[in-house]
Amino acid sequence: MEQNYIKPPVEVRYWEELAALAANDTARKPDNWKLSPKAVRTFILGSAKPLTFGGKKIEIRKKFFGNDALVERCIITLAGSRGLMLVGEPGTAKTMLSELLAAAISGVSTNTVQGTAGTTEDMIKYSWNYALLLAKGPVREALVPSPLYVGMSKGIITRFEEITRTPAEIQDSLISVMSDKVLNIPELEEDGLLFAKAGFNIIGTANIRDKGVNEMSSALKRRFNFETVEPVKDIRLEKQIILNEVGESAVADKIEMPIDADVAELLAMTYHELREGVSDMGVKIERPSAVMSTAEAVSVYYQTLANAWYYEQDKMSMADLAQNLNNAVCKDTKDDLDKLKSYFSTVVKQRAEKVGGLWKEFYTARKYLK
Repeated sequence: MEQNYIKPPVEVRYWEELAALAANDTARKPDNWKLSPKAVRTFILGSAKPLTFGGKKIEIRKKFFGNDALVERCIITLAGSRGLMLVGEPGTAKTMLSELLAAAISGVSTNTVQGTAGTTEDMIKYSWNYALLLAKGPVREALVPSPLYVGMSKGIITRFEEITRTPAEIQDSLISVMSDKVLNIPELEEDGLLFAKAGFNIIGTANIRDKGVNEMSSALKRRFNFETVEPVKDIRLEKQIILNEVGESAVADKIEMPIDADVAELLAMTYHELREGVSDMGVKIERPSAVMSTAEAVSVYYQTLANAWYYEQDKMSMADLAQNLNNAVCKDTKDDLDKLKSYFSTVVKQRAEKVGGLWKEFYTARKYLK
């Protein structure tokens, strides 16, 4: 399948894996699901054995690196009548997990509401084609479906990103829909009820750092099962995520420079220690206020790789890595710059003296922290 998108949706990016799973799926599945819960789990967490599809072997790769039991609970929640709310720190792959779930269950991950302070009820439910409305009055033909309407009418997942960024009254417009699985359209009078088809559900995401911005009401919370997506705590796992994500992005952008696993390990360790506030040598570190997420680490690595490729360098530069790290860590407050410099003058310096190599180059690049 040709991919001409800057960022292909999950169902396009992994279409071959999804097709192979569907062709080999014999397990029990809820009504209107594309894959069974077992196959959805395999799609997200990967399989040791390839599947045969179209005369060739298709490898099902692991896409979510974290708590496997959390993924299993998410799938079962969506198989029931309650919504799923993924909460956690920014950059913990909540959005990616919701995309993977929606693509595997419904075959489409793009039926999405992006929550902001300006989100209105018609952006969630439906609006009107005013030319048709004036010509024919309030008829179904004049109605313009929004993601919630689309999800209910087709029996597919509706994703609601950053739900706590939206005003409380907009959030609460979901309560009756999630309770009764019916959307009332008063303008249509006799034909004014839309009943949700099997397969419909809502996946919401919310950042812990937004807590209190537009706190969800207790009534709405009761309609969701909450799952907390924790930051990656294993350095080896974080390194693997960086390598996987950067590798796929590099292929998509036709960047042919080899991915350096040693640089990924250095960056994963740096992010882990700044996030946890202690080094593997027991040195206390002042934690920056910035989000030290794996997603940010991927971005820093990819920027450094792209810089080396487009400026035709022989390899990735530690000077570029330090500058990109500086920009990522110090974007919220200047106080974080002092914390980053302190990390270099203690932990990085010790490793430069003890290990040498990349760590020595990294320490030398501290002059770019400003």
